[in-house]
Amino acid sequence: MLERLATSIAAVRRDHPVRVAIDGVDGAGKTILADELAPRLAALGRQVIRASVDSFLRPRAERYRRAPDSPEGYYLDSHDLSAVRDALLRPLGPGGDRHYRVATFDEHRDTAIDSPIEAAAVEGILLFDGIFAQRPELAECFDYRIFVAVDPAEAARRERQRAQASGAPVEQAMTRYQRRYEPGQRLYLNSVHPELSADAVVENSDPQAPKLTFRASG
Repeated sequence: MLERLATSIAAVRRDHPVRVAIDGVDGAGKTILADELAPRLAALGRQVIRASVDSFLRPRAERYRRAPDSPEGYYLDSHDLSAVRDALLRPLGPGGDRHYRVATFDEHRDTAIDSPIEAAAVEGILLFDGIFAQRPELAECFDYRIFVAVDPAEAARRERQRAQASGAPVEQAMTRYQRRYEPGQRLYLNSVHPELSADAVVENSDPQAPKLTFRASG
């Protein structure tokens, strides 16, 4: 599956780096997929740029300004979309100078950061993982879109497992997930329908047997 997906991405040709969105709900496996694709694309002789939407967060006070459990707040207020576009996606796109930054915010310190400016090759490939990646403010900035699908019950199981591994109070974490995160994701899914606009869909409810489908052209 990974080889087929990497080959499909590498076949996309632009006069600028190819910007790939790896989209999906929390726990779908977006970051793992991006990390597994990176060496396969590098083996094809392509420069790989890795970035995540969570390196472009807004300050905590802005993320939670509606309410700590607000689904709308999760969807609408979590990420600095202007920074994603201006620091990363547009410099790598048509007419861009290919000088980009992969982060503008440190979540743990809750502060903006001045990450290094890096240079991309024309033949480079950006693998950008992130929830809400196909939202209208960002969708036009990608050349290839992957949606990682997962059964909602399996996504919740992974969130519980993640909370347990972190040492956080599990029931408290799951209450927040059920009140804020899961319904916030549903707002996105119901309004954008990202699975339908993706170039490729990875059904990842069983990570040992993911299923890859490509959107029919035309």
